[in-house]
Amino acid sequence: QISTKAQETIWQRMLSALGEVNAETVLAAGVPKLQSLGMTFRKAEYITDFAEKVHTGAFDLESIWQKSAEEAIRELMDDAGAIRALSELKGIGVWTAEMILLFCMQRQDVLSCDDLAIQRGLRMVYHHRKIDRGLFEKYRRRFSPYGSVASLYLWAVSGGAIPELHDYAPKEKK
Repeated sequence: QISTKAQETIWQRMLSALGEVNAETVLAAGVPKLQSLGMTFRKAEYITDFAEKVHTGAFDLESIWQKSAEEAIRELMDDAGAIRALSELKGIGVWTAEMILLFCMQRQDVLSCDDLAIQRGLRMVYHHRKIDRGLFEKYRRRFSPYGSVASLYLWAVSGGAIPELHDYAPKEKK
């Protein structure tokens, strides 16, 4: 997790250094070159591992897109399979897979329980001291099938979009 500004800077460096960013150009660059563009060694390893899997066909990126589109029509947005497939990649956990579904694939019902800002937004809007899994699932069902819209609003609230709201979480003792 890096700031948006850092992400933009690294992306621009990648575009400048690689031209087109795809599996082939990433593999040709290698870990040291990617790391020199501003990312950590571990992230550079994850990216090259992913590029290798796409290049060899071990991970079929197109099938995720196609499968997702077909599933969305047939099964009202069953994202679990796409999250499982993405989570099998080195360096991608459930939260990252959910963010890929939300931002890259523009899926409409993504609300991440592991996102701290979403939890904070829920505490602020609904005046809870804590959001446990059961309470989170109650809100997920309430927002479905528009969890992604709820995510965007909860991030805004968490970031201070409504100054009158505050976080009800207990203060940590020092």
